[in-house]
Amino acid sequence: MSFAKVYSAQVNLLSGAIVTIEVDLSRGLHAFSVVGLPDKAVDESKDRVSGAIKNSGFQSPKAKNQKIIVSLSPADLKKEGPFFDLAIAISYMLAAGDIKFDSEKKIFLGELGLDGTLRRIRGALPLVQEAKRLGFEEMYLPKENAVEAALIEGIAVFGANSLKEVVEHIDEIKRPPLSNKNRTSPPSQGERNKIPAQPQTKIIYKKEMRGADFSDIRGQEGAKRGLEIAAAGGHNIAMYGPPGTGKTMLARAFSQLLPDLDIEEVLEITGIHSVAGSTRGELVCSPPFRSPHHTSSYVSIIGGGTYPKPGEVTLAHRGVLFLDEFPEFEKRVVESLRQPLEDNLVSISRAKGTAQFPSNFILVAAMNPCPCGNAGNKQKACICKPSDLDRYKRKLSGPIVDRIDLWVSVGNVDYKKLGGVGDGEKSESIKSRVLRAREMQKDRFKKFQKEMGRNITTNSEMSVKDLGMMVPLGGKVRDMLDDSAERLSLSARAYHRVIKIARTIADLENSENVEENHILEAIQYRPKVNN
Repeated sequence: MSFAKVYSAQVNLLSGAIVTIEVDLSRGLHAFSVVGLPDKAVDESKDRVSGAIKNSGFQSPKAKNQKIIVSLSPADLKKEGPFFDLAIAISYMLAAGDIKFDSEKKIFLGELGLDGTLRRIRGALPLVQEAKRLGFEEMYLPKENAVEAALIEGIAVFGANSLKEVVEHIDEIKRPPLSNKNRTSPPSQGERNKIPAQPQTKIIYKKEMRGADFSDIRGQEGAKRGLEIAAAGGHNIAMYGPPGTGKTMLARAFSQLLPDLDIEEVLEITGIHSVAGSTRGELVCSPPFRSPHHTSSYVSIIGGGTYPKPGEVTLAHRGVLFLDEFPEFEKRVVESLRQPLEDNLVSISRAKGTAQFPSNFILVAAMNPCPCGNAGNKQKACICKPSDLDRYKRKLSGPIVDRIDLWVSVGNVDYKKLGGVGDGEKSESIKSRVLRAREMQKDRFKKFQKEMGRNITTNSEMSVKDLGMMVPLGGKVRDMLDDSAERLSLSARAYHRVIKIARTIADLENSENVEENHILEAIQYRPKVNN
């Protein structure tokens, strides 16, 4: 046999793409070429494959007078990364007659070391999802990726440590026993081992303590209330105040208030993080908390590149994006948050194509009131020049301020409160109220599912049309809102966001209707500047 075909796959944006590996062997001077739009990593696979085959007990391709052509199809899809090493090695060995098996309905993934070991790849979860969708029945990949891949039911996952293990499992050739234990040759039929299929992965939710408990944070009751509302309704929130007053501590404690992820969300988020290479084969079972530094580049935050990759706004999907020192981020980065904050997705257009990545996160921003941090501080005097203050205020545009639902002040705490044991309300107690509010929202959205024509989970996702259906306001309540909006010069967007916040406050109080006190509290969370 001089021709063979096996199947592999690679990551394409946030999903998988099946790639067919074809190998043709012909007589002539040795040559090993890879065609099908390969990048440098794929082209170099011929050297890794040759070394891995030789060190797994078979004759190296370089030792034979053969012209080897490896074709990767579809030919118009850019092939990137080391996904195909195992498939190319298996396909060559099948074409050369070194092994024999039925390659249909099987997928082979993994990077090979020169000694034949299999190394982990990124994006295993979306790859196995695509393989199952297209009817494949078996997947062979590195052991480190097996637990992640086994989340998907209906396809057998085999995690291997080396090329030799895979060959021992699939090869159907009956070989004679080894006559010399020291010589390098393939194992006999009786010496081969079968790889056990990876058992179905069960998601075990573990309580993670990522930061301080709310009871450990002294004072700041106003900020805690704002964060509770933000968690209950999925609202974006900004905290401003002098340095050292607990803004970062509050933000890290905030993630403990969010509901646990369901199985669909675990699959979605784990797939995203796997594609980005930010996991080591483990599952993402709790809402992500991303905290990029304010010097981070535009591409690292938003995503992009020649071949678009997800950024922090996508890695924070279904979780929290914490931007400390918010005004210090590059202005281009801050302004580019408009689309993900409004539409819960980010669209990246390049000459080679357009990509859309999900970005439904809660933004938690923290900032000082001025460059020196002491504006409005009763204990320290502000030393900023008027020009510095104006420049600092201009760093955040009106559209960005509008898209942040709640603005809360985090002031200095009385020194007498800083000592002793924290006796405030615990995060667990606050989370129970958040969960009750989320259940009320779920029931309400289910009732209006047909009219909405889409699935939403939190009050922050309601459109203007949704507000008209689901949040009717009484005459006095509407008059109060209109008067307040006119007095504060609220934009139309800010006006509707006040209604969403009021609805969340009513949910936290288990109230069917939005009352005047809910509107009054919601208005307090608008920034004390003209919108």
